[in-house]
Amino acid sequence: MQYRKLTGVLVVLGFAAAVVSGQDRPRARDLAITPGAGAPGPLNAITDVAGVRVGQTTVISGDSVRTGVTAILPHEGNLFRDKVPGGVFVGNAFGKLAGSTQVQELGTIESPIVLTNTLAVGTAMDAVVRWTLEQPGNTNVRSVNALVGETNDGGLNDIRGLHVTREHVLGAITSARGGAVEEGAVGAGTGTIAFGWKGGIGTSSRVAGSSWTVGVLVQTNYGGRLTIAGIPVWQRVFPTPPAGRVGGAPIANEADGSCMIVVATDAPLDARDLERLAARAIYALARTGSTYSNGSGDFAIAFSTATGNRVSAANGPQPRTFLPTDAVSGLFEAVMDATEEAVYNSLLRATDMTGNGRTVRALPLDAVKR
Repeated sequence: MQYRKLTGVLVVLGFAAAVVSGQDRPRARDLAITPGAGAPGPLNAITDVAGVRVGQTTVISGDSVRTGVTAILPHEGNLFRDKVPGGVFVGNAFGKLAGSTQVQELGTIESPIVLTNTLAVGTAMDAVVRWTLEQPGNTNVRSVNALVGETNDGGLNDIRGLHVTREHVLGAITSARGGAVEEGAVGAGTGTIAFGWKGGIGTSSRVAGSSWTVGVLVQTNYGGRLTIAGIPVWQRVFPTPPAGRVGGAPIANEADGSCMIVVATDAPLDARDLERLAARAIYALARTGSTYSNGSGDFAIAFSTATGNRVSAANGPQPRTFLPTDAVSGLFEAVMDATEEAVYNSLLRATDMTGNGRTVRALPLDAVKR
């Protein structure tokens, strides 16, 4: 774990137990919640897809700064020179996913995927562009499609204060690595709220068949009627909406918010089938009780790390090998199960958070166990 102090702001970089952390709380599988029939990868994380790296910066300061950045890097090489096939699916476009139109047009991703808060998208784009321009081999690059998504953490964070800086974004990118991914109230999930409880970052993976791995990372900040493993938790366990807040005004519509989903796979999929894979990640939110409200921006980004299908600057035909469409159903099932579990992990690993004069409670573990 790396720590930096920036003008009174606590910045946490890395994966080990953070100052404000839920890593002592259980993940879904610790409670025997195992969506689907497929097995997870060794880490049950997006980093089970070889080469994928994740970095996070958590920004906590005073009584009202509760925000951060999460960066996902598809591989360890030059992302601009070796673009990965990618696709985007929009469930509801009440939100910002900068760079998505070029991904939809060209079917490639050429930068780190960065998640942050709504008003920090511009800062994150600036940082991604600068980082890309500085990479060895990019001396003559004159266009960078930075891919940046967001959710609005203004319920707990002084979002209008614009506290995310370029250095925070660069810190998340440069600290990215494989291995276990910290979950809960960290990185871009520091100030998020899901189903009226503390949301955050969650991840999970599935092995599809005997050959492929699918990994998912979510930034949960949406609502509806919380359902876990098919059980209507909102009705049976918590029939009264969680008050959970002390001081401050209640949030106007707890079904509003947003959810960002990043899907990685080593399966050789083209952009079309990656978009279809991303769509299944959005569909999986319904299993958790999402009502896809007007104010919820639900976006999924999917990419393939298959090395033979990366797009370089070489001229002339480039051979590709893709799975046929008849072979992708197992991947669709895997991404739905992994997305569902990642959402549960984001809630279960989150801890109580106070900011902007209100406290949002973590999901009560004993009640969920019962």
